[in-house]
Amino acid sequence: MSRTIRIGSRDSALAIRQAEILMSCVQANDPSIAFELVLIKTAGDKILDRNLDEIGGKGLFIKELEQALLDESIDIAVHSYKDMPYEETEGLPVVALSEREDPFDVLILPEGASDIDKTKPVGSSSLRRAIQFSKLHQDCEVKSIRGNVPTRLSKLDQGEYSALILARAGLNRLSLQDRVSRVFTLEEMIPSGSQGILAVQGRVSGDYAFLDCFHSKASETVSKGERRFLKTLSGGCSSPASVFEQMEAYEILLTGMYVDDAGNIAKGSIRGNAGNAEILGETLAKGLKDRTVIGNWIKSETGVSLRNVK
Repeated sequence: MSRTIRIGSRDSALAIRQAEILMSCVQANDPSIAFELVLIKTAGDKILDRNLDEIGGKGLFIKELEQALLDESIDIAVHSYKDMPYEETEGLPVVALSEREDPFDVLILPEGASDIDKTKPVGSSSLRRAIQFSKLHQDCEVKSIRGNVPTRLSKLDQGEYSALILARAGLNRLSLQDRVSRVFTLEEMIPSGSQGILAVQGRVSGDYAFLDCFHSKASETVSKGERRFLKTLSGGCSSPASVFEQMEAYEILLTGMYVDDAGNIAKGSIRGNAGNAEILGETLAKGLKDRTVIGNWIKSETGVSLRNVK
């Protein structure tokens, strides 16, 4: 028996592509399932003349989609997991997570350019990216840029910016890999928590067994540590806090950055059992925030490292 699922998505090229990725995966596993794509404009898509941290941060790209779920005008919603608040909305759980696309940030130059034109600003909508990039290029101005990926690329190629800093995941999903000029390493720029992971949100009473083929246990594990780290620091969508978790067999290595109100940067890492991802995330966050040394913590110029924590 056929079944139609109404899937809510932001009305942007990247969001639609992300919904299509989910639909393709499910239909390949069960061709009897059909989808109806419902496009919804969010506050984050409408307000483009101010920085995200000035208008509410996390949640700006999901509130209207959550209301559609509550109204039962859609059955599921697809989000970039990094855009979701750390506290789940009551009655609207995350019911599946995608495999993680490349999580790192990239530099994009105008078509035909070979280097950054330092007479023009570098565009970024993220304070986290701006702070880390400025440590690498102290002679470059970083200026806010809003809008979807094609709009930002258009502004770049028209000469408004000398370069852009974007997530590689979105470019890959839009088949724009050839625009990447440089991939930042983890040492150069720590990504946003859950960057590259798609989250599917549903209603607490729903049956989502059809999403089993889409759900990634690895993404679930790494997100627990990353999101607990950011929740402990109360990091918002444009917060300078950042974190990345790497899986190493049954262990994880969590690397994070915290910037205090005075602009002081602390970076550090913690290693431990994958089953303790949330504990490790919280421990690292508190250590970087408090600048404390406990047990086998090793303090260095680049921050605090915790080794062999089980």
